[in-house]
Amino acid sequence: MRGALWRYGLALVAAASMTTAVRGQDGAKFYEIETKYIFGFTEGSGIGLEGEKEVTTETVAGLSKRDGRYSASETKLEFEMTPNQYVQLEMGALVASHNISAVTGLDDRNEVALSGAFGELRYLLLDRGPSSPLAVTLSLEPEWHRIDETSGARVTNYGLETKVNADLEILKNRAYLGFNLLYEPEATRNDFGGWAKESKGGVSTALAYRVTPELTLGGEVWYLRHYDGSLFNSFTGDAVFVGPTLYLRLDRKTFMTAAWNVQVAGHEYADDGSTLHLNLTEFTRHRAKLKFAHEF
Repeated sequence: MRGALWRYGLALVAAASMTTAVRGQDGAKFYEIETKYIFGFTEGSGIGLEGEKEVTTETVAGLSKRDGRYSASETKLEFEMTPNQYVQLEMGALVASHNISAVTGLDDRNEVALSGAFGELRYLLLDRGPSSPLAVTLSLEPEWHRIDETSGARVTNYGLETKVNADLEILKNRAYLGFNLLYEPEATRNDFGGWAKESKGGVSTALAYRVTPELTLGGEVWYLRHYDGSLFNSFTGDAVFVGPTLYLRLDRKTFMTAAWNVQVAGHEYADDGSTLHLNLTEFTRHRAKLKFAHEF
């Protein structure tokens, strides 16, 4: 399965490159681009044009644990609008899928279900201008889950993903550096009516380069840390992810973005005090993202 996904991804990049290279010839103009989606899992600062609306589907999948067979995904069915030049609002439903077999600590499961809802507020703190190539946005994304993202079990879970999204234009309308700072507390009600709390922190950097006006390729690096407790109380492990990214403008109002990350380093601290290479309890070995969007 993993090999097939890699081959599919490579074929997609090759096909996109061939298609857009033809369009990009004859001195094509590199117009201004919204940077929000061009960095993969890392988000850019862009919030769209005032009055613009958008419908999207975004699937994030996690693949492979330490043993057994594991794949889980969450799909956002999303509506987005930009009421003014500083604020963007998003809302939608969540759909989860789990295919789990013989994974230590997890029940076998094979199902797809409506899993929750989310909203997001993005506020442009610093806009890019003639005197500054840097732009910064703050995003707040509250989520409610009725299905656990990792195990697929029925739960009541609340989370608040908080991000600072920044990007730097290093070559006019062609090359960008992206940076994210992440804090995400969660609370899950347990079988006894109490609440188990956890939190995740992270930082990322990404590079995106526009090969043609329609095609942007790049790569990103993420460093993530997991804690028990909502305020980084007790450190349980970390992970480093790296991987390629792709953004493709399909027509004037439609685009797609894709990313694949591999965990290349990390530590997981077991209950007996030992340390395991890679963190495959809080995270997966691979993660992938695929998004399609239409603006109107």
